[in-house]
Amino acid sequence: TGLGVTTVSRALKDAPEIGEETRRRVQLVARQVGYRPNRAGVRLRTGKTNVISLVLNTEEQVGGFVSDLIYGISEELAATPYHLIVAPYSGNNDPMDPVRYVVQTGSADGIVISRTEPNDPRVRYLTEHRMPFATHGRTRMGIEHPFHDFDNRAYAVEAVHKLAALGRRRLALLAPPSNLSYHHHMRDGFLEALGEESLAEVPLASVTVDDPLDEIRDRTADLLRRGQRPDGIVSGSGQATFAIAAAIEDAGLTLGRDIDIVSKQSVRLLHLLRQPIYVVNESVRQAGRHLARAVLGAVDGRDVASLQSLTAPAQPVP
Repeated sequence: TGLGVTTVSRALKDAPEIGEETRRRVQLVARQVGYRPNRAGVRLRTGKTNVISLVLNTEEQVGGFVSDLIYGISEELAATPYHLIVAPYSGNNDPMDPVRYVVQTGSADGIVISRTEPNDPRVRYLTEHRMPFATHGRTRMGIEHPFHDFDNRAYAVEAVHKLAALGRRRLALLAPPSNLSYHHHMRDGFLEALGEESLAEVPLASVTVDDPLDEIRDRTADLLRRGQRPDGIVSGSGQATFAIAAAIEDAGLTLGRDIDIVSKQSVRLLHLLRQPIYVVNESVRQAGRHLARAVLGAVDGRDVASLQSLTAPAQPVP
């Protein structure tokens, strides 16, 4: 451009003291030559990495959950200087390890965590170390923090009311693992609605939505062969519902006649069963976008209350 380094630098940052024509010319040349700021240099100058870290369990749900979450976050970051890196850990490792690594190495400006627990040690650690973060799910530990969540309590309430409207009287719940926050939200809503409708619970406590599909199928089939079997099931996972539908056939029952299912799904696949299953869709991609906005707001120091969002479920539909 024939301009000095300082002028070019200021023009790239839209500094107000640089004339509009100069800014346009510098930014045009930058695009033409494919210029990208050097992250190490930016970090030396500003102390920022322009990185958001997503901490993910490598055993997270399959069927598009992880890819949709990553896609949603990346989509929101695309219009910003920020880039996404994934910090993985397995179920055999301490989930605190990747969080400590990011904080201690300063390798990101903000962190997104999933599989949130009611009293989550990662939330306490990040709060104490003043690291901006957002959680996929809520806590019950008295710490106000950015989050996005799907209203699983409301989902369970709507599911029970739908099954009651279909004439079902004995319901089972296939819930998430009990250490996770959304287990408690879903179960609270389930029990609340059972009481409102004067329905009975048939416990399905031996498996969760995280168990292998074959195990879910076998345990559900065992339950359905009992004398006091359920005639309605609320499922916390679309993937698990495939196993439930197979178990209904294993037990010699007919879906829609002997038993009904209301299921939540994050990937729209249940229609492939071509059977009367009532479905509530949860968009994980949308959750990713909400989480990206929340963690960027935390990095910018925005008010925490403005960085908390909750998606309400739609009515169950066949």
